[in-house]
Amino acid sequence: MSDRSGVIHDIGYRGYDGPREGTRSLVLSLYVTGLRHAFGLGRSGRSKVLPFLLLGLGTLPAVIVVGVVTFINFGSLPVSYAAYLSQIQMLVTLFAAAQAPVLVSRDLRHRSIVLYLARPLSPALFAVTRWASLASAILLFTVLPTLVLYVGGLLAGLDFGDETPIFLRSLALQVVLAAVLAGITGLISAWALRRGFAVVASIVVLIVVAGVVRIIQEICSYEDISTVGELAGLFSPWTLHNGLAVAWDAGGRAVVELHDAWPVVYLATALVVWAACVALLVRRFVKVGSR
Repeated sequence: MSDRSGVIHDIGYRGYDGPREGTRSLVLSLYVTGLRHAFGLGRSGRSKVLPFLLLGLGTLPAVIVVGVVTFINFGSLPVSYAAYLSQIQMLVTLFAAAQAPVLVSRDLRHRSIVLYLARPLSPALFAVTRWASLASAILLFTVLPTLVLYVGGLLAGLDFGDETPIFLRSLALQVVLAAVLAGITGLISAWALRRGFAVVASIVVLIVVAGVVRIIQEICSYEDISTVGELAGLFSPWTLHNGLAVAWDAGGRAVVELHDAWPVVYLATALVVWAACVALLVRRFVKVGSR
């Protein structure tokens, strides 16, 4: 048996002697990349069509409303910020349902998560970062139209002191809504790895269920059974948002108004759903990443 010797060849690659930025920089880069990908930035031109089309459709009515307020000199906006968001809830839901698989399903389906975890990044931190990117994208989608209404209204002469508190309360509700929507759609996309299945499942959960809840609330309002209507509102992120918008005087519209401790129950439910979805999403990534 002959001895073998190895030879190291210098093929000209330059070494890196700079600073090692660590996990924080890695998470920030992953977050920004995910946020960009949610809007198709850094991807193919076809990937940009749907998110920006939905964003344009969601913002155009706000521009028209501002134009009407400017030319007719209304004393207030004909639609409040929270109520406007409810009007475009279909567009917001479609955006969340369509973009969640982009950030979640692909990494799991193509096993690219293994490459990410080859770096000093835990599966839990990876999952939370993906959720944060999706939640931020949804929040940007909802904030832009309401910001157009707010700034346009102020430029049209509406009172700053009257509009700002309502806008800020609506903004707080949008943060809660974006967190819950990102949690639900992200969790669905983590299990339904085919994009089509994930989109359909998210639409069923967010749109069909919301429609059923609204029907129940309409019946309860007609029959004057407020408790059942308030209880039904716990099963949809949109009825949670609408109920809290009315309770917090954010200019929202709800079929059933909340009484007594129900606003606290609605907020607690939203936070529990968010926390549960993120925890299950983390568990899913931990399980896949350990294989």
